[in-house]
Amino acid sequence: MSPQTSGAAETREFQAETRQLLDLMIHSIYSNPDTFLREVISNSSDALDKLRLAALQDSSLGVDTSDLHIELIPDAATRTLTIRDNGIGMSRDEVVDLIGTLARSGTGQMREALSAARAAQESGEISEQATADLIGQFGIGFYSTFMVADTVTLVTRKAGEDVGTRWTSSGEDTYTIEEAPDAPQGTSVILHLKPAGGDAALPDYAEEHTLRRVVRTYSDFIAWPIRMDVERPAPSPEPGDGDADTTGDADPSEAGGTVTETETLNSQKALWTRPRSEVTDEEYAEFYRHVSHAWDEPLETITLKAEGTFEYQALLFLPTQVPFDLFSPDTKRGVQLYVRRVFIMDDCEELVPPFLRFVKGIVDAQDLSLNVSREILQQDRQIRAIRKRLVKRVLQTIEQIRTDRPEEFRSFWANFGAVLKEGLISDVDSREQLLAVSTFASTRPVSEKAPESASEGDETSTGNDDEVGTTIAEYISRMADGQEEIYYLTGTSRAAVENSPHLEAFRARGVEVLILTDPVDEVWVDAVGEVDGKRLRSVAKGDVDLSGIGSEGEEKKDEPDAAEFADLLTWLGQELSDEVKQVRLSHRLTESAACMVGDEFDMTPQLEAMYRASGMELPTSKRILELNPGHPLVERLRAQHAEDPSAPGLGDTARLLSGAAVLAEGGTLADPAAFAKLLVDRI
Repeated sequence: MSPQTSGAAETREFQAETRQLLDLMIHSIYSNPDTFLREVISNSSDALDKLRLAALQDSSLGVDTSDLHIELIPDAATRTLTIRDNGIGMSRDEVVDLIGTLARSGTGQMREALSAARAAQESGEISEQATADLIGQFGIGFYSTFMVADTVTLVTRKAGEDVGTRWTSSGEDTYTIEEAPDAPQGTSVILHLKPAGGDAALPDYAEEHTLRRVVRTYSDFIAWPIRMDVERPAPSPEPGDGDADTTGDADPSEAGGTVTETETLNSQKALWTRPRSEVTDEEYAEFYRHVSHAWDEPLETITLKAEGTFEYQALLFLPTQVPFDLFSPDTKRGVQLYVRRVFIMDDCEELVPPFLRFVKGIVDAQDLSLNVSREILQQDRQIRAIRKRLVKRVLQTIEQIRTDRPEEFRSFWANFGAVLKEGLISDVDSREQLLAVSTFASTRPVSEKAPESASEGDETSTGNDDEVGTTIAEYISRMADGQEEIYYLTGTSRAAVENSPHLEAFRARGVEVLILTDPVDEVWVDAVGEVDGKRLRSVAKGDVDLSGIGSEGEEKKDEPDAAEFADLLTWLGQELSDEVKQVRLSHRLTESAACMVGDEFDMTPQLEAMYRASGMELPTSKRILELNPGHPLVERLRAQHAEDPSAPGLGDTARLLSGAAVLAEGGTLADPAAFAKLLVDRI
């Protein structure tokens, strides 16, 4: 469509994604309609913050910031509600970009989630409230107004510009945009309200008490005044004043009429400046929802005040639920930055490292310049000092939760443990604290775990108990006699790791092994290297010899003479040369016939798969096939090869043995169809 000419109105179509989102919004989600007012007021508050900052940075802007405020104007007669601010406003291009489109990451994911939620709601699988909570989860903001309005008009003029813009839509396929020459500076959102009640049970947002309730519940902490004109009965005249009759039971409003008063609906108290004893949990929870655009309850609230060289206050929150974009490369992280209660920026990444990207909140610094930029922040000594203190305090809080509230910690670690472990790679200074709070599954029998973890007679408690974890410090305190290394095994799932043949000798000797199943585990173990002088060692790499470690558990069997297997190992190495680089006898197998292992510094199959999935080209690497000399299958194969090295079927048996070893560790066969045919033919 061609650009609009000056003064002309133009009708545009919404983007396809926006139309689909609006349809889902308008026809599916009515459980929490109050959301719209919170979102619009939050937008207005941001606009006031930005105007104040712009005026401080650019004195030539020529704007009056002496009375910045938000105003609610309900009109019961016309069924309209106007939310107006005198903030920064928007240009025409900004209106088209921010209001007319939804070209933002996560939109497609949101549509899918809303569609799934609607289907589940219709089938009775989830509640309407759960569907409505998706509004906050995905932060749709302005579009929530269509839950309560048939038509929405936005009138705005950006500070420093002479002409404003009017945007109007009924939430269908199109919107209209035109110039608004007389628009005041700031933004007005005019809602033509839907009827109250009805099937959606909508509150009447043209009524004073409804607006008071919503503002008090959701926006009481907003730093700017939220005002509304209200009518009150005029005071009755004093006896003797004029000719008014004040006797009898006359209605005061009839006797004295009414007067209009402007009231401020919110307290305007910045929570981070108030003593914690004066703030309720409900106030903290609502502030958390405001800064995080989430709808869960915060797991923990962290307050911090520093005085001295660097003065600042911080109010941080640990979430209960996982944000939908926690692992998205486009996720926004960081906390809000204020300077002397002046808003500076959202998502200040310099204050929070990536491994704490789930932490939300604000930092209010006293000594930073108001003209600070992200480039300046990256070099600022104060910011680095604040960041270091915030990281330390957050990790101390997590450690306290682990110690004092183990049930809540287990849920928290299940949600955010993989993210925290990223810090073991990137933040050497915080590594010791991170290791103190990091918990891992292990092969330790339930009978040896804490009593509260596995009660006596509980037949459901097994070594697979996902509720129990161990720190590395706890692991070291339980190391077996003669053990000098911290053993671990990585894999795609706990079940796959626990059933791995690599663990057989360790289990037989009672040697505990850490079970690591997060993708990040493949990387941090190499980055950390050792803990308290104890080397981290994969049980799937190198030649493991547990002689002198732990207990055998039963009388040790005589080991077969390695020389008897020399010819078989040489032949297998040649026969399987395309698949393995070496065939040798194993010290780690007690039950299985064979397993695949890597050299000391080889990548694991899981790490190779991760790199290839990210688009990295890697050369094909071969692994080592280890045989259990005491297994009947291996013994028969040795005997058959000794009797007739050219006997038919020996090569097929070798490939079956190798393929079974790959599958046992959760690997992928190069030619699954050929292996399946070979297996069926041999049965």
